[in-house]
Amino acid sequence: MKNRVIGGALLLSALLSMNACCTKKTESAVPAVDMEQIKKEIQAKENEFAEIFNSGEIKNIGYYADDAVSFAQNRPAMVGKDAIVEYYRANLDTLSQNKISFTTNEVFVQNDGSLVVEIGYYKVVDPSAAVVNSGNYISIFEKRDGRYVCIRDMSTSDLPLNLE
Repeated sequence: MKNRVIGGALLLSALLSMNACCTKKTESAVPAVDMEQIKKEIQAKENEFAEIFNSGEIKNIGYYADDAVSFAQNRPAMVGKDAIVEYYRANLDTLSQNKISFTTNEVFVQNDGSLVVEIGYYKVVDPSAAVVNSGNYISIFEKRDGRYVCIRDMSTSDLPLNLE
């Protein structure tokens, strides 16, 4: 009987020790991210991009990373910041009278804040303020050298497809 009690006590001690070693500890080393601040930061990036686009001079777009990939409608993916900027420059004369705006609706942030997925809405208006296009987009931002840059984006129009 004495051996059973000692054996049970040893077994209980071993189980408690194993449980203490295997208990998941909270990760206090990762600082909490401020979702609202990040959302404001991403919206500011969108506003800056719209301002550059609406200026009619596609110059230095700090929005995109050098290795970004953009998926525009009805065309192959554009790989690299230079290809994306060239696409905008090539289409500027058909778009120059219109103005675009972006609204960040949601952001999903990685725990350490290094990666952000943005879901947003865009609107394009002509000089009379009539909406000529609108839709939704998803952009993925990565924090590099202390600032967010877009590494992937894709958009879709709300307008019906015109097959005529």
